[in-house]
Amino acid sequence: MYLTQALHRAVQQHPDRIAVRFGERERTFRALADRVARLAGALRALGMQTGDRVAMLSLNSDRYLEYQMAVPWAGGVLNPCNIRWSAAEILYSLEDSGSTLLLVDETFRPMVEQFRHQSGSLRQVIHCGDGDAPKGMHGYEALIAEADPMADALRRGEDLAGIFYTGGTTGFPKGVMLSHTNLCSSGLALRAESFATPDGTYLHAAPMFHLADMGCAMPHWIEGNAHAIIPAFHPEQVLDAIARDRVTHTLLVPTMIQMLVDHPSMKKPRDLGSLKAIAYGASPMSEALIERAMAALPGVDFVQAYGMTELSPVATINPASYHRPETRYLGKLRSAGRASFAMEVRIVDPMDEEVPRGTVGEVVVRGPNVMQGYWNKPELTAAALRDGWMHTGDGAWMDEDGFVFIADRLKDMIISGGENVYSAEVENALAQHPGVAACAVIGVPSDEWGEAVHAVVVRRPGSDADAAALMAHCKTLIAGYKCPRSVDFVEALPLSGAGKVLKTQLREPFWQGRERHVA
Repeated sequence: MYLTQALHRAVQQHPDRIAVRFGERERTFRALADRVARLAGALRALGMQTGDRVAMLSLNSDRYLEYQMAVPWAGGVLNPCNIRWSAAEILYSLEDSGSTLLLVDETFRPMVEQFRHQSGSLRQVIHCGDGDAPKGMHGYEALIAEADPMADALRRGEDLAGIFYTGGTTGFPKGVMLSHTNLCSSGLALRAESFATPDGTYLHAAPMFHLADMGCAMPHWIEGNAHAIIPAFHPEQVLDAIARDRVTHTLLVPTMIQMLVDHPSMKKPRDLGSLKAIAYGASPMSEALIERAMAALPGVDFVQAYGMTELSPVATINPASYHRPETRYLGKLRSAGRASFAMEVRIVDPMDEEVPRGTVGEVVVRGPNVMQGYWNKPELTAAALRDGWMHTGDGAWMDEDGFVFIADRLKDMIISGGENVYSAEVENALAQHPGVAACAVIGVPSDEWGEAVHAVVVRRPGSDADAAALMAHCKTLIAGYKCPRSVDFVEALPLSGAGKVLKTQLREPFWQGRERHVA
């Protein structure tokens, strides 16, 4: 299996069908494949070698879609940069992966000089925004116009397809290595779950750097469907795109769904009849929000996907049939679903023995979707991958029908607005403030974000650092969504006999009386 396979198939079967729509631009599969082959040729002409990492830092666009195909076509490895990260975090991912080429749009162009001065690996920069390329950068359209199309390098199977960065428990991001088999098998599983139908259109409304969007788009590549793209999520733009481009499927995290159904544009008359299904993930959705969403979008199916970057990204699916009012009595709505096709899921104890049904343990997953490992981090890889099973760090129980119910998070992670936030990264940033003697970061319930980042801080003697100062300090080091939204100041942190911070004790007042200790 290989990522570009679906594009070859679409060109063979319906070359003149519309493949992509972005603003005023639309292109057929024939035209898309030609541009992909030319961009691949241009990357090679700029010195890219087989296996080189090629990064992209950009809002959503049709050029992002071309990048996702052209890099493997040229024999390279994708490194989509998280647009919500700070410049320091992005630079870390460029350096850690050894990315030699960077595609950047106008929004993030101001960061390029910092990258050039501080990066030891970056050799070439391509400006993929509209308009003339800035000095020292190659123009995207000029490169395509001047390049000769190259034959597909046909990287496939266990060849590395991409390095996808996620947060780290050590305070630094880690690169998840995914092969062509990993990504294609996950796409085929979603196609088998019917998250793509013939002659459909998938809307890229979630950020395209995120594997969740790429993963949900994969079954539509396989089906040979069209891709509609908006630069970034905005409720009105989502609704306009659904009506204009006859969108059938999209992915939204619960926070986005809440923003969509609450937006005044929902009251504006539009033909949204093409929309068949919305996939949601990253966190469960409350029954109240599901009710509101189904009322606002009658006839639209809601499908929950549970997984993580390390699983390419899907492990379980809770299908539309268990979201409907007539099946609520079955009690599966709060579930993350059952193992998707070609995937095995178990709940195990610390000795990796499967626990009885109804007993909380750790979710582990085995299948062709499981990552190859963490880039240049063999110890972390060995800890996560044991006997072929990916240890997720999520605490859950399984019912007699094989449905998984998430109960807690064994790893020190918060999910806020659909984004993973590792406490260690926030604590690392906080600890660099001169007024902080000790700190701990936890997730607390939030109606808006699911979970919000909360810091508990011990000040240094004589320090008068307040919450606003600590939040502003963090924003200079890490992405805004990772920064604390609230801070408590205490005289001392609760510690175990071994000197470890008792975060369960810090979390308890916020989560008391709730069925789950995560949102």
